[in-house]
Amino acid sequence: MLLGQYITSLSSSRRLAVPKQLRSELGKKFIISKWYEGCLVLVSFDRWKGLLERVTGKMEFVTQPVRDTDRFIMGSAFELRPDAQGRVIMPEMLSSYAKLKSEVVFIGLGDRVEVWDKTEWTAREQYVQSHAGVMMEEIAKKNA
Repeated sequence: MLLGQYITSLSSSRRLAVPKQLRSELGKKFIISKWYEGCLVLVSFDRWKGLLERVTGKMEFVTQPVRDTDRFIMGSAFELRPDAQGRVIMPEMLSSYAKLKSEVVFIGLGDRVEVWDKTEWTAREQYVQSHAGVMMEEIAKKNA
């Protein structure tokens, strides 16, 4: 299971070390793509298909929102294979989208990893912490 938060450095050549704890679960190749709230998502190659089914549902290409989601996620997806030290080259399109600078945060979320610029993540985390009670109430209402 992909869990925890890890901070690594992004080099000027966009080289990024994927934390060892995450690599062991992700495997020898994985997919990275644009995700929501301005971050990136990193999933194992095997989980990619399942994730797409969860996001777009089973009604392939029927509705505009499904087509747009496909374009947003699949159209920005890249296969990554880390080198012997666990480093990958972050595609420029994705590093620009996520505003990645020198420090990058990896957040394990069970079946996927979100990748954030540290400054962007700090702002998002502060928002979540200040709204946690309201969010939990909304989730409880939906699950009641």
